[in-house]
Amino acid sequence: MAENDSRMGGWEAPRWLRTGLLVLLGVGVLVALVWALQPQPVGVDLAEVSRGPLEISVDEDGRAQVRDRFVVAAPVSGTLRRVEVQAGDRVERGDVLFRVAPPEPGIPDERSRTQLEAQLAAARAGLEGAMALAEAAEAGVVEARLEVRRQEVLLQAGGGSEAALERARAFLQAREAESRAAGFRVQGAEGEVENLRLALTLPGGGNGEGVVVRAPIAGSVLRVQRESGGPVGVGEPVLEVGDPSALEVVVDLLSPDAVRVPAGAEARITGWGGDAVLEARVRAVEPSAFTRISALGLEEQRVNVLLDPVGEGWGALGDGFRVEARLILERDDDVLRVPSGALFRIGGGWAAFRMDDGEVTQVEVRVGRRSPEATEVLAGLEEGDRVVLYPGDRVVDGVRVRER
Repeated sequence: MAENDSRMGGWEAPRWLRTGLLVLLGVGVLVALVWALQPQPVGVDLAEVSRGPLEISVDEDGRAQVRDRFVVAAPVSGTLRRVEVQAGDRVERGDVLFRVAPPEPGIPDERSRTQLEAQLAAARAGLEGAMALAEAAEAGVVEARLEVRRQEVLLQAGGGSEAALERARAFLQAREAESRAAGFRVQGAEGEVENLRLALTLPGGGNGEGVVVRAPIAGSVLRVQRESGGPVGVGEPVLEVGDPSALEVVVDLLSPDAVRVPAGAEARITGWGGDAVLEARVRAVEPSAFTRISALGLEEQRVNVLLDPVGEGWGALGDGFRVEARLILERDDDVLRVPSGALFRIGGGWAAFRMDDGEVTQVEVRVGRRSPEATEVLAGLEEGDRVVLYPGDRVVDGVRVRER
């Protein structure tokens, strides 16, 4: 009976084995605590210092607009007949836009006639001035073409440069655009003279037909400001006409940025609704600034910069459309560069965290030209170095890191 009880009692581990297991368990807990208390590598994003192109640019919102628009106003006081044309309608030069019925018979209108005669004289003077400007613009085109030819000859002879030839071509393009604009102004002035002449030929009180106002140029109706008929005064705007295919982009920059923009600089247009990047070129920087209140309530001095379209793809844009413009101030195709997000201020200079064998080292960096994406490195970093992007508070000199 005692032998059976001994068999049923089970096996009991020796004392030395139990002690060893407890020691091993204690060592494991101690190792786990030491490992848990050790500082863990900080997760960071890394980028490489490399050589490549660097563009110095200015980014700002802008708007597309018809370069030459004509505000067609009522040439006489009277009753405006309902305007039949609508925004977007195509018109040819001389097409009827609207009619203004004359004053009621029996009401003397000598004052209006005197005003019309003065307006006609001024319109004829304006026509002469527009024709003179057109001749001057055409002369400018001839001069610009000669300059392009001269630069081509110099380049072939080894005495010129591609940059000078490109500037000459950009200057020619601007002069050609001015010549076209001058032609539009002549057409508009001729139309205005014709409308006023017709208004003066009507007798007092008229025959009920009224003054017929015609399109000064071939183009499209951009905006109708008065659709319904009713009383109208001399010079009151009724609609606007222009050529929507002759667009320009207006970008208003802060005056310190505007002074850095050279005429003929390249520009890229994005954010207009399409996937393509449209090419443009700076035609002019306006000489006068204007004051605008920023979103923070601060007064800013802004300057309009005018861009001319270059190449294809502009057909989908229209008058008043919003765009995003990047104006290229300077470009270098071979620069040692670092992402701008890797640099931070230290004292009066710049620094970055360079990764060395799993640890980061804070190094001072001497920088040159800067853009939102990349910065030129003059000293402190070498090609192939890996740096920390947007370092946080946990990233300090000597800390271990790991790439996310």
